[in-house]
Amino acid sequence: MGSTLPDVVTISYITIVRHTELADLEFVQAFEACELSNESFHHRDHIRLAWIYLQRYGELEARRHIAEAIRKFAAHHGKSDKYHETLTVAWLRLVANAMSQAPGAASFDELTMVSPELLDKRTIEKFYSTAALSSEDARTSWVEPDLQMLP
Repeated sequence: MGSTLPDVVTISYITIVRHTELADLEFVQAFEACELSNESFHHRDHIRLAWIYLQRYGELEARRHIAEAIRKFAAHHGKSDKYHETLTVAWLRLVANAMSQAPGAASFDELTMVSPELLDKRTIEKFYSTAALSSEDARTSWVEPDLQMLP
């Protein structure tokens, strides 16, 4: 009887991990194909996309992939002017840092449990003033933080 419990836990864990991976794959495919509505794509989804791309590509390639994907998504929804390079890169770097601080986080939910600040849109205000983020330069190209360096 005692040996059955670990098998059940292991099987359940593997099932959960596989389900999450499929959900992440489906999420990315739907986003990249512009199948998600603009109204249903929120801050948490941006952070999740960054987490998935960082896992897939590493930080340098993830930066290129996420910029391309968000630009395409914004253009598809008639919001090309909404893409913000500095916000995109800054959040990607914050997610990468959180991942490096919690290497045991096997899922996006686990990562956000140990780094809940990722889900708070105001976290960026620790690093950037409103004036800095409001600039055209920040929207179209990378601008270093003006309040505090990113980790």
